[in-house]
Amino acid sequence: MSATGPPVSGILLDHAGRHAVLVSDTVPQAAPPPSLEATKECAMGTYEDVFRSSTEDPESFWLKAAEGIDWDVTPRRALDSSGAPFYRWFPDGRLNVCFNALDRHVEAGRGEQPALIYDSPVTETRRTYTYAQLRDEVAAFAGALAQLGVGRGDRVVIYMPMVPEAAVAMLACARIGAVHSVVFGGFAPRELALRIDDAAPKVVVSASCGIEGKRVIAYKPLLDQAIELAVHKPEKSVILQRSQERAELGPDDLDWGDLVAAAPPADCVPVPATDPLYILYTSGTTGKPKGVVRDCGGYAVALHWSMGAVYDVGPGETMFTGSDVGWVVGHSYIVYGPLLAGATTVLYEGKPVGTPDAGQFWRVAAEHRVKTMFTAPTAFRAIRKEDPKGTLTAGYDLTGLRHLFLAGERLDPETYHWASDLLGIPVIDHWWQTETGWPIVANPVGIEAAPLKPGSPTRPLPGWDVRVLDASGEPVPAGVDGAIVVRLPLPPGALPTLWKDDDRYVASYLSAYDGYYLTGDSGHIDADGYVFVMGRTDDVINVAGHRLSTGSMEEALAAHPDVAECAVIGVADALKGQVPRGFVVLKAGIDREPSEVEAELVQLVRERIGAVASLKDVTVVAALPKTRSGKILRKTMRGIADGHDEPIPSTVDDPGVIEALRPVLRRAGHTP
Repeated sequence: MSATGPPVSGILLDHAGRHAVLVSDTVPQAAPPPSLEATKECAMGTYEDVFRSSTEDPESFWLKAAEGIDWDVTPRRALDSSGAPFYRWFPDGRLNVCFNALDRHVEAGRGEQPALIYDSPVTETRRTYTYAQLRDEVAAFAGALAQLGVGRGDRVVIYMPMVPEAAVAMLACARIGAVHSVVFGGFAPRELALRIDDAAPKVVVSASCGIEGKRVIAYKPLLDQAIELAVHKPEKSVILQRSQERAELGPDDLDWGDLVAAAPPADCVPVPATDPLYILYTSGTTGKPKGVVRDCGGYAVALHWSMGAVYDVGPGETMFTGSDVGWVVGHSYIVYGPLLAGATTVLYEGKPVGTPDAGQFWRVAAEHRVKTMFTAPTAFRAIRKEDPKGTLTAGYDLTGLRHLFLAGERLDPETYHWASDLLGIPVIDHWWQTETGWPIVANPVGIEAAPLKPGSPTRPLPGWDVRVLDASGEPVPAGVDGAIVVRLPLPPGALPTLWKDDDRYVASYLSAYDGYYLTGDSGHIDADGYVFVMGRTDDVINVAGHRLSTGSMEEALAAHPDVAECAVIGVADALKGQVPRGFVVLKAGIDREPSEVEAELVQLVRERIGAVASLKDVTVVAALPKTRSGKILRKTMRGIADGHDEPIPSTVDDPGVIEALRPVLRRAGHTP
């Protein structure tokens, strides 16, 4: 089965000439938002009503949701099961995702509404693009790509920092039916080369540099090395020159500004709903990254529906997602989701702390009148570590902030309570994956807000039939941990396959339990239907025959008043098979002997979980190693502790943290 439709020649161009693009440096007042009902199709009634309709009659449910999208050819069918387990959504529909994200809002008379706000404390820049301005920028760059021979089905790798042009490049690909693959800016050359070889792009789009905190990172040398390592050679590289560091261009390199200035703008090209919109790579156990495919129609429908139903954000309202366009969160809720809904999105170039302080998220929320904020729990743990009492909120008017959504790492109850008490608004944990494209489990405040339970992302969203199974594939009783799975077919927006690798898609996700998608996470569902995700399946350790969740131990450690964040890993042990080891980072301002805190933590776990937990070794450390998206690198820590020569992952945020931790992990390790 091909992961993409056959490429076609010929791009539809608008030869009427470019519109002048004026980008303002101030944020204009948005018009009062119209009714949110347009973004809440299928979200009427109680949660139970909506969920039941999505499971009992998914065909009608998703066709109704599809009415929120403008189609070139309106689908008459929702689901095509003929190629199961390779399901396809809206197989007879045609659309253009860029048109739905930009042009239709302009045509509806909202061209002067802010679409994208670029907020960059690292460059001291604020810039606002209206829908009309962003459409014109995208059409211009789409025309530039078209002149380079990029058309429907061609791939474009985007290797850029958090600048507006990254979103422009993504939308420009969507505009002409090309398939983009965004690689996090600053990724190591070898990892970038692997993605270039797999996606085989016609063009790579990059920038002269990125900014990480106070460091300027030159991208061009990294890109040059990656292309040298890659077997596939892109025809051209388009480079956005930034003032912080300009790149020297080679014979196959083109300057973004020069290229756009000479190109006629491109019109939108309608494509089948089943065409791929993008490829997003996630780490694979074999070392070869897995290319998650996202289709056009299902993704557009699911994201548009989720904006109203899950996040309660509609036209004219502002959403700030503190992530990166290199991750699925950035794809879905910095770029596509808010724009499909006609909302205003904030693209933030900076860190939650240190650029320059731990109050930047509060500043962004206040300045841009943010209604819904979405980031990773690790961002809030970092803020809490630097500003334990939350005193930096005092300088900002946060009365417009209604919801805080967190995802990416398990939200520990202590961070939940800290954020809830500080902000006085619902703090909503929700759970999803690169593969799923949008949340699996959440509290859908746009439908009906459910009571919150610390430690749980609440209940499955409509469209997601979540189960918990034991090793033999049998359902487990309420409250009992097992493998979290989703009954097939997956709803619109989830991956239909892996790029050019159907066999690996089946082997990775569908082979463990017949008829189910394996999430790779473990946990349980309680008697009220609330899902508790306790960690990755390989984070369940076996101590002398007892299966224990490291997530439960982390929850106990995080309850200590001096702990900012923590990680528990299972380390090989000759006697017990595995033993747990804990590592904690203390809050700023804590001046106590580490050994004293460590002893208290061991006792705390014993009191909360019992002696069976066997956590007798807790170490206070300066920092925990994380990916750039905020996930703690527990697998890497475990490998080092077990004595393996564990390489530093390409996704690491600060390699120095791993190197500083390596001798500590080795001392803690018990090799068989």
